[in-house]
Amino acid sequence: MAELDLPGIMAARRQAVDAALERWLPEQDQVPPKIHEAMRYSVFAGGKRLRPLLVLLACEAVGGKPADAMPIAAALEMIHTYSLIHDDLPAMDDDDYRRGRLTCHKVYGEAIAILAGDALLTQAFQVLADPSVTGIPASRRLQIVAEIAEAAGSRGMVGGQAMDILSEGREIDRATLLYLHTHKTGALIRASIRAGGIAGGAEGGSLDGLTRYGERVGLAFQIVDDILDIEGSSAEMGKTAGSDLRRKKATYPAILGLEESRRQAAHLLQEAKDALRPLGEAGAVLQALADFVGRRRH
Repeated sequence: MAELDLPGIMAARRQAVDAALERWLPEQDQVPPKIHEAMRYSVFAGGKRLRPLLVLLACEAVGGKPADAMPIAAALEMIHTYSLIHDDLPAMDDDDYRRGRLTCHKVYGEAIAILAGDALLTQAFQVLADPSVTGIPASRRLQIVAEIAEAAGSRGMVGGQAMDILSEGREIDRATLLYLHTHKTGALIRASIRAGGIAGGAEGGSLDGLTRYGERVGLAFQIVDDILDIEGSSAEMGKTAGSDLRRKKATYPAILGLEESRRQAAHLLQEAKDALRPLGEAGAVLQALADFVGRRRH
């Protein structure tokens, strides 16, 4: 088998996702222009497009058409971007930089930033529900909407973020840390891979394998993020390094130490790759992506 060109695959998919986002976001000059400008500023600030990539690769791995899954991919990036806008606000993490440039509230003010996040979340579900943009049957589309809504809400990402805030400066146990990480970051990553699989017609064992992959990659991604906050530079990460330590956030390195955190991440990523074995060669790109998550520097 020829060696995978993962960087090339990622770049091509990122370009396709950006084109879809361009198509499904309101035009910048549409009334009221300031809110649409702020939405676009944050969406097109860069980023790996990991969640959309997981959607498209999962769909393809089970024999689906990536074009059918593109609205889901774009919607998940809108939801992810909304969460970043809100996370950066002074009432939350109070960050000045994201993806190497000023955060939304530093450019547009807090009120517009809050509204831009709200608008992106709402726009995401408009795209997900619109039958004219995808060939996925209505029953599967409804299942996908339910999956993503739960992952983004108080039983998923929002709940994890709430726990993150409430845990600042406090000693927590490993069970609470696991809940925090699997919900704050892991829930939307798990939903991305499952939504892509469902879009491609996965069910039973194949969907179970994708789910295990998504759960383990999601948790490993956040552990690596915790490590990078200590070891990475602001230039590499595109945001202020060391912020978790300064805010006394609950992280894996803070509780388990750096070496054990690295071992945990490596173990999770191996389990993620093992979960895809039933897919054979169809899961090769997703397996390579797990390795990428383990070695990323931003």
